Amino acid sequence: MDRTGLCIRLSSSWKNMEKGVNDAVLESKVGKYFKLDERKSSFTKELRAGTATFLTMAYIITVNATILAYSGGTCSVSDCSSPANQTADPDCMLKPNEGYQSCLDKTKSDLIVATLLSAMIGSFAMGILANLPLGLAPGMGPNAFVAYNLVGFHGSGPISYKTAMAIVLVEGCAFFVVSALGLREKFARIIPKPVRLACAAGIGLFIAFVGLQVHQGVGLVGPDQSTLVTLTACSSTNLVTGECISGKMRSPTFWLGSVGLLITCYGLMKKIKGSMIYGIIFVTLISWIRGTGVTYFPHNPVGDNNYKYFKKVVGFHKIQSTAGAISFANVNTSDVWLALVTLFYVDMLGTTGILYTMAEIGGFVNEEGSFEGQYMAFIVDSGSTIVGSTLGVTTAATYAESSAGIREGGRTGLTAVTVGLCFLVSLFFTPLLTSVPPWAIGPPLVIIGVMMMTVVKNINWENIREAAPAFITMLLMPLTYSIANGVIGGVGLYIALGLYDYAVWLMKMSRMVVKERDQVSASADVDLGIEV
Repeated sequence: MDRTGLCIRLSSSWKNMEKGVNDAVLESKVGKYFKLDERKSSFTKELRAGTATFLTMAYIITVNATILAYSGGTCSVSDCSSPANQTADPDCMLKPNEGYQSCLDKTKSDLIVATLLSAMIGSFAMGILANLPLGLAPGMGPNAFVAYNLVGFHGSGPISYKTAMAIVLVEGCAFFVVSALGLREKFARIIPKPVRLACAAGIGLFIAFVGLQVHQGVGLVGPDQSTLVTLTACSSTNLVTGECISGKMRSPTFWLGSVGLLITCYGLMKKIKGSMIYGIIFVTLISWIRGTGVTYFPHNPVGDNNYKYFKKVVGFHKIQSTAGAISFANVNTSDVWLALVTLFYVDMLGTTGILYTMAEIGGFVNEEGSFEGQYMAFIVDSGSTIVGSTLGVTTAATYAESSAGIREGGRTGLTAVTVGLCFLVSLFFTPLLTSVPPWAIGPPLVIIGVMMMTVVKNINWENIREAAPAFITMLLMPLTYSIANGVIGGVGLYIALGLYDYAVWLMKMSRMVVKERDQVSASADVDLGIEV
């Protein structure tokens, strides 16, 4: 009884303290600037929302650095180790080499810090200038395009890393001008409403698909030579391709991730605040225990290195090579211009679609199709790309994972500011935050996909002209692994289906013209007869 009474008193005391803090912030300049009362939010709710958003997008810290490090960054032949009195062979960059590997490790650390700084600056700007609960970071897609298609494995592609960063910088500047002139807003309004609504569901399916994959989620689905995608969750998989080797549905990390999914779902069912955070923390803490089947630090060279880095807990790294790594020496080539156009249209379609989708989910969009803070959101979104390119990372974008914070009640820029603060703190705790396993991030990504499907009810499924483009939009995003492809497919089909109505209208107009001409001709004949 005494313990129960103590718990009740502590709970009551905490609620009173929370209310006092919320009321104080609500009446302060901070509360009025961020419009907490107007948007029916509170200070502590915004903090929880920002934390939830950060935890669901924290995977980008290491994922982005790993992808870009694939290109080799600024490392070159001169960094390779070579026998005494001999010159290093150019192939040393493509083969195991101690000196080159040391350079790659430093480059990856640089890219981790660059990713954190880019995300921190972008999120701060979004919260303070646009007052929207949206987190920003280097986007998935452009980073893979730059690393795999442009620069190639350890610089073996047609474009150097420094030239690629110059392309990103130019693309960011062009995007900034388009946003500043208001053309981006007009372009966004061109997107038909059914396609715009379908973007939310399509992005949800895309995120859920990522959360189910082997290398980025719980590992329930993986590649298959016959059916392309199949059920996996295997105890043993190919580290390169992700294909199942043995033990289908026997992956201990999958079952641990499933427990995290249940924790999150039960929390949401009972309307427990911070449910997504609890699921991630539970799975992560269990995965940090060594000597188990679900550990993130197995007893092998990779696991030992990760554990050695993890034990540092606190660590700060200064960028040495990627900041300012921009070169315009070889930009006048067809490969460069093609890359510039590709990045620009992906940025235009992808980030604009995500921005509107997040605004739609948050209930910010009005009847005219716009939302408060829209202009500054576009400016911040494009300006963050410029900042990122000077640090050595690719196109920055508003993250669809921001829906996690919106679901937790985030409605103002304080959510984005909290995300920025989390990235700032992460600069000093990268050993811990980069050790969050993918099977801890996968469950909330799946839940986010569930939440983003709610807008589907607003699509008129009985009208095939709206239903077909909406469906194609949703279908192409996960299946082509591209948000931009979904938007292009949906808009293209919508226009194609509208051509029939346009053709009918032209036929009606031509008939009216012919009828009018006949009437004029008949009238002229009558007048001529009277005159005679």
